[in-house]
Amino acid sequence: MQEPAMTGLGPKVLTTTRLILRPWQDSDHAPFSAMSTDPEVMAHLLPFASPQAITGWINRQQMHLAENGFCFWAIESKESGAFMGAAGLLRISCKAHFTPAVEVGWRLARRFWGQGYAPEAAGAALQFGSEHLGLTEIVANTVPSNHNSRRVMEKLGMSSEPADDFDHPLVPEGNPLRRQMLYRLSRRNWSKQRRS
Repeated sequence: MQEPAMTGLGPKVLTTTRLILRPWQDSDHAPFSAMSTDPEVMAHLLPFASPQAITGWINRQQMHLAENGFCFWAIESKESGAFMGAAGLLRISCKAHFTPAVEVGWRLARRFWGQGYAPEAAGAALQFGSEHLGLTEIVANTVPSNHNSRRVMEKLGMSSEPADDFDHPLVPEGNPLRRQMLYRLSRRNWSKQRRS
């Protein structure tokens, strides 16, 4: 994996062997909207209430990048230039037993599943967070039934403990997505992985 390219206080882009994680562009709205209405992509995520909510999500990423130097960046294929999804880091806005915290996350259009893109993109974000931001810990969360994301988290070296499971405060009571597993990765363990 290549070192993240730095510009000013934050990264202009993060690059990997096959991917570019970059700021959002107007041309990303249509493909992101398409993947955000795909029932399989959204199976373990709260649905967007409207097209305006999808645009609002992208706008929040842009604001987060401007304020913090990182966000869930748009993912672009180096080979084809195609928009593939989103991945990166976010400051968690809700209150939970593990906050304040920064999370790593990703979502990919379905045609890019099963090809190792999620751990590749998330790994670049973890590297940036651990080595350039100096974060002592990065977390991730998902529902227990999301075995694909859990495998990615474990592949990244993240671990979970039953005592860390929590009810997500932004998910309504009674919703099957409310109960979440928390995964953690300390900077120390990230460094150990990099050396091994």
